[in-house]
Amino acid sequence: MTTETRTPHPVLDQSAITSLLFQDGSDGNEIHGRWRKAVSNELFRYRPGLGTQQRWQLAYERLRALNDDVPAPEEFASDPRGLAALHEWTCPVDGATVTVAGIHYNLFLGSVVDDQVSPPRELADFTTMTRMGTFLCTERAHGNDVPALETVARYDRERDEFVLHTPHPGAQKYMPNTSSAGGPKTAVVAARLLVDDKYLGAFLFLTPLSDEYGTLPGVTVTLLPERVGASVDHCATNFDQVRLPRTALIQGVHGQLLPDGSLVSSVGSPRKRFLHAISRVTAGKLCMSASGVGVARTALAIAVRYSHTRHISGPVAGQRVPLAAHRSHHSRLLDHTATAYAMTFLHRAATDRWVTHAPEERADAERTVAVTKAWVTWQAREIATESRERCGARGLFPANGLADMAANMDGGITAEGDNLAICCKAGAEMIFGHELAPEPAPATGDEPLTDPGLLRRALTTAERYWHLAARRDLRRGDGGDALGRWNNASDAALDLVEVYTVGLAADALLAACTRVSDPITRAVLEDLSALFLLRQISARSGLLLAEHALTTGQVRAIPEALHTLATRLAPHLSALTQAFDVPEEHLSSLPMLSGA
Repeated sequence: MTTETRTPHPVLDQSAITSLLFQDGSDGNEIHGRWRKAVSNELFRYRPGLGTQQRWQLAYERLRALNDDVPAPEEFASDPRGLAALHEWTCPVDGATVTVAGIHYNLFLGSVVDDQVSPPRELADFTTMTRMGTFLCTERAHGNDVPALETVARYDRERDEFVLHTPHPGAQKYMPNTSSAGGPKTAVVAARLLVDDKYLGAFLFLTPLSDEYGTLPGVTVTLLPERVGASVDHCATNFDQVRLPRTALIQGVHGQLLPDGSLVSSVGSPRKRFLHAISRVTAGKLCMSASGVGVARTALAIAVRYSHTRHISGPVAGQRVPLAAHRSHHSRLLDHTATAYAMTFLHRAATDRWVTHAPEERADAERTVAVTKAWVTWQAREIATESRERCGARGLFPANGLADMAANMDGGITAEGDNLAICCKAGAEMIFGHELAPEPAPATGDEPLTDPGLLRRALTTAERYWHLAARRDLRRGDGGDALGRWNNASDAALDLVEVYTVGLAADALLAACTRVSDPITRAVLEDLSALFLLRQISARSGLLLAEHALTTGQVRAIPEALHTLATRLAPHLSALTQAFDVPEEHLSSLPMLSGA
């Protein structure tokens, strides 16, 4: 009689993958380790039974605890990598805390410290969080259309002051965290600067809102209804002839107000001045995409662990098998795990692009950050939803860590520029402002479907196709109807943006594979890359067949290739998600993972 033995699956170098994921600049592991440790604290565990205002207060309590780990908050506000890392680790455990953290550090404090023109300001109240900072830009009637904002700041020459005023309800600031929750607050407020009734552009103004007794004279704060997802003290805020000192004006190269009331600016138009004034929104986009990669990885870590602890009836009477044993279950999680890896490395690449860009590269770097934010946050919501569904009814309970994730990503999708709006902007810029991708050689049919060269060339084919289609559609519109021409081209332009961004993600993932020295680990990550690419190619197979990027035989072989990759990767799914290094303190606190 012979004894059959099973060959054990090769073991991945999990620590090497973890290090690879968090190589975020020269001190990547250090900055990620700081925030991973911070959110491992008991303070960040789920609190049942809290009312709305108690949750608001908890978010500010947790933010102050995070601030204890920031040695120099004014320097931290100017560190895009550090800000993004904070979001990456904090968002999965508490979307409310990360919301107020991003507002305080990036949008508020960052805007203030970016002003290198005005005399130095005393920042101790903000760095110690004696006063919380907030950011008031969008208005009730002007969401993404912030250049149309109507709040005014009129310069009073006689008193050398500004008068901040909300002219009508549609100009109320909507929906910043301006209530008394969290203590006294100061805002950076976007308003139209008027000097002698002349409009000089929209600028930011440092504006105290409240003290320990409540809102200050002329400031009215109205709580908004509680929204889905992260619960913070969202409000509508109104100003009635609020006087501000001259030092309230946040200045820079976009504009400096001289004592005679004239404006000196190296930025040409009022619109460009305003975009420069709110340039902190770009770092905010990096933070939103960081939140997305953190949510995606954490959701998958939870769902994959649960799939091994939850057992169901097997095909044989009396048999019990884990959920993970079913292809219908683990293949979905595998697909999303591949995407989560691509999301993470795309975010790293976009951050590098932003941190290192030369002045003449700014527009391209901003676009890379913007399209990364859109694609990553959309993918994160999809992954959060899928992960929750794979955990069944237990995933519906917030105590199990998944129920709020998709709704929290809804906030990220809208914040710092609605995803569709920023993709439209990127698409419009790319039609003629971005170089047309070279035409790849047609497929021969001899290339294996797991060949990254074949798959990447196919994405390039799709990018080139939609780029040419957008140019064609724009030209065929009425020359005098700019909106009509854009409407003609917008569908193709949005397809261009999507496939271009997917290509960036694929490049980042493939580049990461080359940095792995262990051959077994590299082979698994290459399979994961092929899975990501092949899913993207499968969704576009009709177009790619028509454009000769794939042959008929290759298109027909896609399902079998996906099946083969899933079979090879399934034994490594747990290791691939454990490499996300989600704090055990968080995972073990979730009832459905602890046997409770």
